[in-house]
Amino acid sequence: MRKILLIVLLTILSFDVLKADNLSGIDIKSESGIIMEASTGKILFDKNMDEQKSPASMTKIMTMLLTVEAIESGKISLEDEVNISANASKMGGSQVYLEENSTATVEMLLKSIAIGSANDASVAVAEKIGGTESNFVNMMNKRAKELGAVNTTFKNPHGLDEEGHLTTAHDLALIARELIKHEEILKLTSTYETTITHKNGKSLWLVNTNKLIKFYNGLDGLKTGFTDNAGYCLTGTMLRNDMRLITVTMKAPTKEDRNTDTINLMEYAYSMYYKSTLIKKDKKIGDMFIDNAKKRKVSYYLKEDASVILDKDVRNIKYNYSVKLNNVKAPLKKNDVVGTLTLHLNNQDINYNLIVKENIKKSNYFVRLNNYLKDIINGNLNVLP
Repeated sequence: MRKILLIVLLTILSFDVLKADNLSGIDIKSESGIIMEASTGKILFDKNMDEQKSPASMTKIMTMLLTVEAIESGKISLEDEVNISANASKMGGSQVYLEENSTATVEMLLKSIAIGSANDASVAVAEKIGGTESNFVNMMNKRAKELGAVNTTFKNPHGLDEEGHLTTAHDLALIARELIKHEEILKLTSTYETTITHKNGKSLWLVNTNKLIKFYNGLDGLKTGFTDNAGYCLTGTMLRNDMRLITVTMKAPTKEDRNTDTINLMEYAYSMYYKSTLIKKDKKIGDMFIDNAKKRKVSYYLKEDASVILDKDVRNIKYNYSVKLNNVKAPLKKNDVVGTLTLHLNNQDINYNLIVKENIKKSNYFVRLNNYLKDIINGNLNVLP
């Protein structure tokens, strides 16, 4: 622990010296790495970010994503009991010693993955969600492609070395960006130590494999990794000054190097960039007319804040925006996308989805006829079909 504290202190002190010399870039000892801002997906630094490498236990970022998505969809619940197969119980490496033919809750398994990086727990939830481990792996690869992680091929849900089990720093950042949208996962990945209790009454003390969450203020995730083939890896995330960053370092020579690289990447990005929110998602952008709706005048809003990441020396921000509405019909559900807002800033266009914030019911024939008659009487002929 003293060694980690010393690394953190020396890293930050050495970074301040570099910054004083007008730092325009940064180097890391890891073979590949990336800094991504979470809300916009903007890449602030990369080193060989599309170079395929073994991810080791950072694989579990996707395993956790599919697990929380299955929970939110109602496919499984945290209270569900999971039957532990022989396949899961015989996993080596990091484990929580699940016994064959016993059971464990989804909640305990997810905690074991997020904090203890348990391989046996990863296989157990994979079999619960996918029916079989191989089917779950197919789900992992399908979800990766949906997220744009096109250079990724998963062969298992835990990350032990296997031929063809490869991803990139860029792809892992994309997957991590999706995972941290589920804020409850950060409560687990930021937990330094806890105790789990098996059905047989035996307790096990879990200590987070990511020691930086204790020794580097603000870091609250996300996942470490190590195998002989992958080297030392770390996907980190933290929130500072309203800007959440994701960093990925792959194949560092030592554990200390991956920690130092992660701290350097974070400090570099926070010193060089800031986040500016130009339009809040709570601000009404405008109204649209939906002819077949019971309530025909409908307000629309941004799905998320229109935010941009800027160099620290940029303060005079000039922008405008345009709106393109889809040809939508009722019924609509709350948060349905109805158009696009395009932000025009510094010779670039950034698109944001527009949504409705209420359920829009479809009108019946008599309501529509009554509305048309009112339009004719009031002279609102421009709204007629």
